[in-house]
Amino acid sequence: MNSLLSSKRLRWLAALIVIFNGAAPALWILLTSLKGEAELTQLPITYLPQAPTMVNFVHAFADQPLLTFLYNSAVVATLSTISSLFVSTLAAYAIARLRLRFRNAILTCIIAVSMFPLVTLMVPLFEIMRGLGLLNTYWALVLPYTVLNLPICTLMLVSFFQDIPRDIENAAMLDGCTRVGALWAIVMPLAAPGVFTAAIIAFVNAWDEFLLSLSMNSAVAYRTLPVGIQLYQGEFSFPWPIVSAALVVALVPVLILVMVFQEKVVSGLTSGGLKG
Repeated sequence: MNSLLSSKRLRWLAALIVIFNGAAPALWILLTSLKGEAELTQLPITYLPQAPTMVNFVHAFADQPLLTFLYNSAVVATLSTISSLFVSTLAAYAIARLRLRFRNAILTCIIAVSMFPLVTLMVPLFEIMRGLGLLNTYWALVLPYTVLNLPICTLMLVSFFQDIPRDIENAAMLDGCTRVGALWAIVMPLAAPGVFTAAIIAFVNAWDEFLLSLSMNSAVAYRTLPVGIQLYQGEFSFPWPIVSAALVVALVPVLILVMVFQEKVVSGLTSGGLKG
């Protein structure tokens, strides 16, 4: 009995540590965005805003084209997520269902490619985009993000497709459905938790990425949120309250997305963990 109670306490402690690690930075940013510059630098430190103000959010939208940065991030993240899901779905279905001779070798290569540090790919990606004339366009980010998200999306979808009985597809094909038709009409709805989970991961990866966005698009009109937020920094100052307000604005779309699809995401992550 004592061991059972101690294990429960350990699980609760681990859960609290995870929650604190994820929520504390976001909460601190929110509280900072509601403080004035004087309150932020005063001693002793005040954890809660003494006089909450929304002026930092006004400056965040007035000092820089924050709406443009939001729009650019939304376009790039959405297009790269759709393209990643389309390609990874076909690849994962082929790996899970077709009798490929070098199936294990293909999976090994996918895992190996996903481990490449992004910084090692910067120069070749930049040269490719420049050669194609795509610098300072959305496609300069959409195409690399699609390629970078393919390994994790493919590996995740393979595990879900393998768990779906083949008999369901065979029955659909006996009724006249093609293999591709069975994939989109039968397999994809059954693998919805995995598809949503892969989509959320691909979207967040593209939404948060900084290095490629900084390198590929130097024009302000095509900069995404992570790069645009750095423009608030002055030569001799760093307006933390305004930057925090911009960060809060950047967090809101992701939080809404996760809250709307949280049941499917949790189901997908849990199912993926159970399948190993």
